Amino acid sequence: MKMTTQDYVFDTIKVLLLVFLVAVTLYPFLNTLAVSFNEAQDTIRGGISLWPREFSLRNYEDILSDENIIVAARNSVGRTVIAALVQTFCTAMVAYALANRKYMFRVPIAMVYVLTMYIDGGLIPTYFLFRGLGLVNNFHVYWIPGLTTAFNMLVIRTYMRGLSESFIESAKIEGANDFYIFLRIILPLCMPVLATVILFTAVWQWNYWWDTFIFNSSKINLTTLQYELMKKIQSANSAMSGTSMADAFSRGQSMTGNVVTPVSLRAAMTIVVSLPIIAVYPFLQRYFVHGLTIGGVKG
Repeated sequence: MKMTTQDYVFDTIKVLLLVFLVAVTLYPFLNTLAVSFNEAQDTIRGGISLWPREFSLRNYEDILSDENIIVAARNSVGRTVIAALVQTFCTAMVAYALANRKYMFRVPIAMVYVLTMYIDGGLIPTYFLFRGLGLVNNFHVYWIPGLTTAFNMLVIRTYMRGLSESFIESAKIEGANDFYIFLRIILPLCMPVLATVILFTAVWQWNYWWDTFIFNSSKINLTTLQYELMKKIQSANSAMSGTSMADAFSRGQSMTGNVVTPVSLRAAMTIVVSLPIIAVYPFLQRYFVHGLTIGGVKG
């Protein structure tokens, strides 16, 4: 088919728009990467775009030299992996039960789940509840409270309701029970949406530090990477408070780059916490769009 002038104009505009969107999306990350590798005091001058003006590894050395960073990284990886797998599995079980049209309590239970998205018990009651359950100063506080979540349950349930019921009926005729059907038939068919939920959960768990601050801050062996990095930024902010830009730059000139600044720490922190998710995402990307789209439109 021969393309007309209008087709060429449309394709050109489409390509330019996509290039613009990619540039707008990619520039902040590349700029943050450049700032993280730039000498901290030189960063105060500004003007850094896509390449560090004075290359330095001092920002990363300051972060990685913390003796608690290994423990924090281990806890962050542990909570992310455990929560992503266990919570997704438990949520899928609930979704399977509520996707069964023959289950008479599926509607009221689903409504209760939806209400949890809008009603919160509050921080103080939650703290007392967790303390009564023995979850304060306990690693299990990172994954037990979120064993099932309403949003993820609705996404998985909607996907399951789009599957053909003939699979389940055939298995029941052969004598299979519901748990066998769930494990051997439903889960393999739901891999796209499960991969999507695993990615959602992993990103949230990896980036979250508030529960560490509230429930586990008194035990250093339960700290997480994001909480330690947050403390470093606050410490740098406190050290720089009351110091003008000119004073900070003058002091940095005399100290030959042996100090870090909140801006440089924040940039290095962003890169450190982003790399694991960026490394995992390509392996789940082929499931991501398909799982979220199917789970969001079929009902």
